[in-house]
Amino acid sequence: MGKTFAVKALERASGETGLAPGQIVDAYPDLYMSHTATWRCIKTWERMGEPELFDKDRIAMVMDHISPAQTAKIAGDHRLSRAFRDKMGIKNFFDVNAGIAHVVLMENGLVKPGNLIIGTDSHSTIYGALGALGTGVGFSEITAAWVTGKLWMRVPESMKIVVKGPLPDGVYPKDVMLKLIGDISADGATYYSVEFHGDWVESLSTSERMTLCNLAMEAGAKNAVVPPDAETMRYLAEHGVDLDTVQPLASDPDAVFEKTIELDATELEPQIAIPHNVDDVVGISGVAGTKVDQVFIGSCANAKYDDLAIAARYLKGNRIAPGVRLVVTPASADIMAKAAADGIITTLIESGALITNPGCGACAGSGGAMADGEVTLSTANRNFRGRMGSYESSIYLSSPAVAAASAVTGVITDPRHVAVPA
Repeated sequence: MGKTFAVKALERASGETGLAPGQIVDAYPDLYMSHTATWRCIKTWERMGEPELFDKDRIAMVMDHISPAQTAKIAGDHRLSRAFRDKMGIKNFFDVNAGIAHVVLMENGLVKPGNLIIGTDSHSTIYGALGALGTGVGFSEITAAWVTGKLWMRVPESMKIVVKGPLPDGVYPKDVMLKLIGDISADGATYYSVEFHGDWVESLSTSERMTLCNLAMEAGAKNAVVPPDAETMRYLAEHGVDLDTVQPLASDPDAVFEKTIELDATELEPQIAIPHNVDDVVGISGVAGTKVDQVFIGSCANAKYDDLAIAARYLKGNRIAPGVRLVVTPASADIMAKAAADGIITTLIESGALITNPGCGACAGSGGAMADGEVTLSTANRNFRGRMGSYESSIYLSSPAVAAASAVTGVITDPRHVAVPA
């Protein structure tokens, strides 16, 4: 019987052999990511008596969730993190100007196939877009890893998801993931290692694979992965990774998956998650015409360069509808710079968009808050009640194409019904 990716990755990280789902191992992660919660890790480390760090080069800190600081308390948290960086010689530190942790780490060559990466963010599953096993943990687990180098982990069962494409015009990977989450529910993949397969998946860019792996968490996945291939190597080389240091892992051809799900997306319509749960998903025809007060294009799920380019395609030559606020928050400084150089940022501004600094922004409740009764259409990965301001407001989730088209009309709009320049 062949081995799954998850078994192989945890055997590598633990040094053990013959592992099987359900077993417990002491795994040694290759990278420990902490975001704005870094101050909690530091305070815990101080209460431990400031013990020696296992490997400071495995520590990565990104000040992304509330950037720049909005209060004196948050400014103090950031200052504490900077002081710890200086004191301990942490080289992988990215301040408030860098962007969202996940994207920043991948852009800086810190994520490689076969790595085990833990982070103080549930969407650390995104690292599977580069063939890594990424998973979210609490700040105390990160602190423990700082000191001991290891983390107690259970080997997950594996789920295989096969997507048949190509997608229709106006339909994107975000729509595929919303459809899958709606079909299997928010706990349908709980603690599974989710693997994406099929010719359509293989055709995707790394950015599009990031959307798949990121959103797998919303179905409860422990981690998610796209088997590394030539596209993975292209991305790694482009971002300065020495390919001689890369050791990809993938499931064996005869590996056994506990569940297999197949989705024919060749006739899929754009999908919308309606308030207030990510797995409450309908086709856009069921909610088209719903009035929106705000549109948010951002988050680690859909604020990458191609996401901004897709939005600009629908916004070019158009103005957003009267009374609608369009907030665009690029995922990283590098993405923002490229979009600016290519004229995408200019197109967005000319349409009436507000461009904010790179980071989590409204997805993490930092800006873009709503008043009672208001509605936001968001490209983020969550639509929980109260996540963006008033508990009496509502969040719908969509692809960047739907978001941009809806910003122009002022109501939830199928992008296939909007004329765009050739």
